[in-house]
Amino acid sequence: MPKTHWLVYAENGVAPKCRKRIGLYVVKSDSEPQMRLDLTEDDKNFFVKAEIPGVKKEDIKVSVEGNQVSLSAEVKKEKEEKEGSKIIRSERYYGSVARSFTLDESVDQAKASAKYEDGVLQLTLPKKPNGQSHLLKIA
Repeated sequence: MPKTHWLVYAENGVAPKCRKRIGLYVVKSDSEPQMRLDLTEDDKNFFVKAEIPGVKKEDIKVSVEGNQVSLSAEVKKEKEEKEGSKIIRSERYYGSVARSFTLDESVDQAKASAKYEDGVLQLTLPKKPNGQSHLLKIA
């Protein structure tokens, strides 16, 4: 049965203590787009589901280094209201959203996969065999 890791949101930029070892803190703001994440895992993989609506696949970047995962996307929103050929209101938003988090185990980057469809990015991040950390003996 997959384990679910809950994402921790911060109030006023201060993150509460996280009960899980996932090391993920998110600052909640009322500004434009946010990237909402779900993170689950089974014995062999981590699964990330990120909601990034209105973004082109080419504008999304995913970086995986060891157990560090970073997602970023360039967001471009344009809204225009017209009455006939007369523009009444035109609004534009250009910016970026980004999320980074640390997993409990390293990821096998060669086997990782990503898919983006209907505003949802899905990552399958296989756990690296023997990727468990160990303590070094100090001589």
